[in-house]
Amino acid sequence: MSWIHDLLAGIGVGLVGGLTSGFMGTSPGGGLVVFTVLLLGAEQHVAQGTSLITQVPPTGLAGVRRYWQSGNRSPLQWIAWIGLGFLVGGAGGGYAAAAVSDSVLQWTYVVYLVALIALLILRRDRKDGSHAAVDRDVLPWLPLLLIGALAGFSSGFMGIGGGLAITVGLAAGLRVPQHQAQLVSLIFSVIPTNIPAAWIYWSKGLMVGWPAIVGILAGLWIGTDLGARAANGVSKAVLHRVMIALISVMALYMTHKALT
Repeated sequence: MSWIHDLLAGIGVGLVGGLTSGFMGTSPGGGLVVFTVLLLGAEQHVAQGTSLITQVPPTGLAGVRRYWQSGNRSPLQWIAWIGLGFLVGGAGGGYAAAAVSDSVLQWTYVVYLVALIALLILRRDRKDGSHAAVDRDVLPWLPLLLIGALAGFSSGFMGIGGGLAITVGLAAGLRVPQHQAQLVSLIFSVIPTNIPAAWIYWSKGLMVGWPAIVGILAGLWIGTDLGARAANGVSKAVLHRVMIALISVMALYMTHKALT
């Protein structure tokens, strides 16, 4: 029956999104959008709406717990300022996405995946290997607000959750230790800051059917926990190569979709 196919395909989509999220310390939207198109045959707008809607429940909680148990912490002030910017940017991104074609969204998504590959290739651990938390008084509020706004806009416009912008902004822009930046990013897969953007897609009916939604949520719960376990317990060099290969395949597939 079709609903069984949709349920199983949804579980597959959720597992891939969750594994990526837990390992990279970003929201699961990257995998969700691509594999909703691939496994469920959804159009780009529908895939993005599905991604945002399934990220409203706190599916990243298991991943946050794994990073927390490894000694990483997130100052409340960071969450507050980033969250405020996220809410504003998310609504703007959602309205902007509704005004452009599937082709524009697909090419934008290809650029995002290429940027993610570059991040994986260029990312380096801090020389001291320290996971110590940055002093909460060091980071000014305005950069945090801007990081949140950029993350929110990318979330609403591409349906990706915005975690990449948070991780890169904190780690590369503000010199926050990588694991701590990834924890902050994962926290935003627990806090439903993408509700404004998700509501815009929901109100326009841009989502897959409920069997697939249920499957995606189940897959996300499992995949995020497994991905976080891998990130904290397996060789980083090997995992980086695997992730680069996976995202490269995703980028090639989305390029094919944009050209056809």
